[in-house]
Parts: sequence; C-alpha cells; structure tokens
Amino acid sequence: MNDGAPISVLWPDPSPEPVDDDTLIARYGRADRPHLRMNFVTSVDGAVSLDGYSAGLSGAPDKRVFGLLRMLCDALLVAAGTLRHEGYRAIRLDERRRAWRRAHGLTEYPTLVVVSGTLDLDPAQAAFADAPVRPVVLTRRDATAPPGLTAVADLVRLGDDRVDLVAGLAELRRRGLGQLLCEGGPHLFGALTAADLVDEVCLSIAPLLAGAGPGRITAGDPSPARHLPLRHVLRADDGTLLLRHARH
Repeated sequence: MNDGAPISVLWPDPSPEPVDDDTLIARYGRADRPHLRMNFVTSVDGAVSLDGYSAGLSGAPDKRVFGLLRMLCDALLVAAGTLRHEGYRAIRLDERRRAWRRAHGLTEYPTLVVVSGTLDLDPAQAAFADAPVRPVVLTRRDATAPPGLTAVADLVRLGDDRVDLVAGLAELRRRGLGQLLCEGGPHLFGALTAADLVDEVCLSIAPLLAGAGPGRITAGDPSPARHLPLRHVLRADDGTLLLRHARH
C-alpha cells in the first residue's frame, strides 16, 4: 500500500531511511478511546491556502498522509463552507485501503459528516449524491433543509443559535463513529478548540512562503490556550515537515 513520496523520521528515534505505509499507520494509528483528530496543511508563514485553496499547499507527502488518515477514521468531519469551496467529492477509498479496513473490522468507507448551521447545501453535489455511505449533517434545530437533502443525508438537529458540537460528537459516537478526522475549515477548528474537543492535530508544513493575505488554520472567537504535546516529526524529500501533536 506504499504510495511513494519518501518520508523519514526526524523525531523521535530519527532515521534517514524512508518509512513504509505500515510504519506510518503505526505512527498515526487509531486511538483506544473516542478521538478527534484535526488534519491541516500550512505554509512556513502560516497560510491556510494558496491562491484561495488548501490544495495549493499540498504536495505528494502531505497527500500520502492525508489518504492514510482517511483510511484510519470512522468518520470525516468537515464544515459546509469547506465542502462547498474545496469541491468535495464522495469519500471513496481504493481497494487496498478498503481491504485494510475490512481486515481491521471497519466499514469499507468512512462516513462523511458535514457541519452546517444554515443547511446551505446542494444535495446534487457528489459528496452527497455519490456517497458510498449515507452522510450525516449536524445542524441547528430551526435550519430549513433544501429540497432533496433528506433523501441523501441524515440530518441531526442540535442547538438553537449555533450547532451544538459537544452534543453532535456525542451523537456520532453513539452511532459508532468514535474515531473522527476533521479537515476543517478554520472556523470549525476554532469552534472545536473552544469547546475543548480537539485531541490531536496533524500539521503538514509546506516549504514555501505564501505571503500576506491568506488566513490561519483556525478562526473564530478567542479561547484559552491548551497544551498539545509533540508526538512525532517526519520529513519528506521535498522538505515538507509532517508534525503530530496529541493529548495522548
């Protein structure tokens, strides 16, 4: 299942030898408890996007880890704005990764979970219309669904003025979706941090300066600082750094 894009370990136990996917899976792994992992890519100067899209920052090493993290999760959490802007397609995995999931007692595909306070969503978008597993949408109690959305997704209504993320994650865990991978965007990251729900941050640092303009990977109301210990530092041949910070 090795996808190329040579990656080696800088810390701990450094080695110049490229690691295979089994080693990467062991480095990231699945937690032994309900767990929310954030995954972002940024430039050296902290930009969350290049030319308006995160894809502009993502090279082969980041994409390699990106794919493995999707393979490892039970559900993929994303904000509606990111889903629309980045043009999310159906969350599908190749046969190798589906086989790995079957061998480890998981469903073949993770479940897409969209956070949307307004339900400004297009049921015809491939992320919904072509989904191999019925997506879940976390929304507010009074949000009005567009025609056709309930035909392609489960709506979970939690919260009045905003989506209640604490209750939302509890509901996902009740459904057996305990290992959550969040790909943003920044306002969702900020809200999850403010609610003290973030257990882990996987951060790829692209070796470039984006310059002024783009925002940070987190946004929203201020919240208290929280310690998140460094667990590993990986390095790709192109200079990309792959950091993992986690509570446990």
